[in-house]
Amino acid sequence: MGHPFPIREIARQAGLSEATVDRVLNGRGGVRESTAREVHQAIADLDRQRTQVRLVGRTFMVDLVMQAPERFTTAIRAALEAELPALHPAVLRSRFHFRETGPVGELVRTLDRIARRGSQGVILKAPDVPEVTAAVGRLAVAGIPVVTLVTDLPSSARLAYVGIDDRAAGATAAYLMGQWLGQRPGNILTSLSSGFFRNEEEREMGFRSAMRARHPERTLVEIAEGQGLDATQYDLVRAALERDPDIRAVYSIGGGNIATLRAFDDLGRDCAVFVAHDLDHDNTSLLRAHRLSAVLHHDLRQDVREACHTVMRAHGALPPAGPTLPSAIQVVTPYNMPPQAAV
Repeated sequence: MGHPFPIREIARQAGLSEATVDRVLNGRGGVRESTAREVHQAIADLDRQRTQVRLVGRTFMVDLVMQAPERFTTAIRAALEAELPALHPAVLRSRFHFRETGPVGELVRTLDRIARRGSQGVILKAPDVPEVTAAVGRLAVAGIPVVTLVTDLPSSARLAYVGIDDRAAGATAAYLMGQWLGQRPGNILTSLSSGFFRNEEEREMGFRSAMRARHPERTLVEIAEGQGLDATQYDLVRAALERDPDIRAVYSIGGGNIATLRAFDDLGRDCAVFVAHDLDHDNTSLLRAHRLSAVLHHDLRQDVREACHTVMRAHGALPPAGPTLPSAIQVVTPYNMPPQAAV
């Protein structure tokens, strides 16, 4: 395939040896299909980031490691690559390690590979479990700063957390839910992708606490472990609706909202109020169709910019700054969607 990048540059981007990259590019065999995909992905990433290569400045290679649905990691990738040209005075390049789900051991192995081969920083979205916390500690020992994005690992050796105040977000969802449901009867379905993500746990706690204080008569019905994926989310929601005929509203903490609404539709049930998180492609389409009441959003470009600046400060490329403040929580309705919302 034609491309302007030397083998050494591709190898660095992919985190592989030059010999392996050479075998892939010249079709010599003896390479796993997954490794070949990593090489081709590295070339695609380099092509998108090529404008950065022309800038003058210190080069930083940052690894983004995330467990999240593809719709979210796609939004993160787009946000980062939109910010790359403005991240002066450094030249920042990125490697992506994204997965939708899987055993925690695979995630830990990815972090340990980064610790062995080196990186200027890791931006991490991962479940808050002891194995991941230990892997972050090994990265810190290797001199690699870790910034948690969107969901935190507060007991780890991470350098900083960038994202919203999730308890405040959950309480905001409860306030909106109470206002819009008014005096209408009905139970509320709360949906988490996984109980192991700190941000989802904090949102659920904030929501439950505010609902208990303001609307103690409301019953909350919880489902979890759909991983934010439509295929698993549909079955969980449908089963909950079949068990409870009084569910009339949804607070979606972890996504899978197309499947959630399809379950309501297939059972002929009305969803009177639906509050969700993040202006990804799915939620943007659902908002435009007035299937969602509101989306609680935060500026992903601002978040990845702050995460990258934190890494740069750790290496002395930017002057020190005060503690990272929580990102602003935006309440987005069908009538105030930002122009840059996904299409």
